[in-house]
Amino acid sequence: MSAVAAAPADRATPVRRLTVLYDADCSLCTFLRDWLVRQSQLVPLELVPASSEEARRRFPGLDHRATLDEITVVGDSGQVYRGAAAWIVTLWALREQRPLAHRLSTPAGARLAKGAVLAAAKWRGAQWGPGRWGGGVYRQSDGWTYDPNRGWSYTGPGCVGGSCPTG
Repeated sequence: MSAVAAAPADRATPVRRLTVLYDADCSLCTFLRDWLVRQSQLVPLELVPASSEEARRRFPGLDHRATLDEITVVGDSGQVYRGAAAWIVTLWALREQRPLAHRLSTPAGARLAKGAVLAAAKWRGAQWGPGRWGGGVYRQSDGWTYDPNRGWSYTGPGCVGGSCPTG
């Protein structure tokens, strides 16, 4: 498993904990986050919303805008994994998925892992792309909330008591 960016050169550095940064406003990302927390973990995973205050506090040296574009995993010794390497190291942390992680870390497996990451990125892009209504996703940070019974609602600046001024 290859690390990128600020990873230490010492391959003997043990990994005792991994922090997975995920896009909390992406339905695929939150589905996978929920799946990860239900798995038996050989290496504890902490799941932190990418670009959140918590992520910025913990990892001030990361490009937090990039963590929203591509899965990023940070090891407890400063290892940084992105893209396919991040998925492989995350699977490696899971009891039942470790054999798959070892297969994906081979040259042939790495091509498959990269293809899976590209497919997920393409799906995410289709959800956010310009062909969608509004040209993007509904984000809580923009004032949108979702209630399973009522659907999406917007409470932006100046919207009090459910009524918003129109321009």
